Amino acid sequence: MGLDDQVEKMEVRKSYRNVWHTNLLSTISADTPYCLFSLFCGPCVSYMLRKRALYNDMSRYVCCAGYLPCSGKCGESKCPELCLGTEVVCCFCNSVASTRFLLQDEFNIQTTQCDNCIIGFMFCLQQLACICSLVACITGNDEIGDLAQMLSCLSDLVYCSVCACIQTQHKVEMDKRDGKFGPQPAMAVPSVQQMSRIDQPIPPHAGYAPQQAYGQPYGYPPPPQTQGYPPAYPQPHAYPPHGYSR
Repeated sequence: MGLDDQVEKMEVRKSYRNVWHTNLLSTISADTPYCLFSLFCGPCVSYMLRKRALYNDMSRYVCCAGYLPCSGKCGESKCPELCLGTEVVCCFCNSVASTRFLLQDEFNIQTTQCDNCIIGFMFCLQQLACICSLVACITGNDEIGDLAQMLSCLSDLVYCSVCACIQTQHKVEMDKRDGKFGPQPAMAVPSVQQMSRIDQPIPPHAGYAPQQAYGQPYGYPPPPQTQGYPPAYPQPHAYPPHGYSR
């Protein structure tokens, strides 16, 4: 996949409307044992999740899911298991990101702003630790060196924890795909509040619509009216009234 294709794919992902079954902040409570497993054995989890994302069909495997220039050029068709094992060990971060992109493109899943902030904070912290390490190496300042070591430890901790949460998020999403949460209804009638307009300050009542009084705020549906003149006014054929004489 070339650079232009990658940019185009990133633009397409912005139009996705589905969301992850659980966000990154809720993955620990969603599946605590698996999150701990992902924390202490990340490459093994990445291997299993990629294979599961491919529906256990390794003939479909391409290095980094086809999102890097080296994809398809590493002899994946001859020994996909070995290539996948090499990918998750030598390119762990790319293996996790590739599985994420694979699921997003399959199910049209967008990345929420909260997830973007967490992932962006992880990358920024790594870049800051790298910059401090370079400055400490150039200047030889011990204080900057200590700060660089502290930032490196902190970035490694954030990196390991965020990757564990991301992989748990992938696992929960595939549990949903495979029906482990029970069958999803084919068509469900949304509740009254879900059917209301977003710009309504007050959701409509369930049941019959209330009569709209004078000065009632916008958002309530108007009372039903019959065709023709309102019943409170006399109809045209009623003139003149009975008993009226000129």
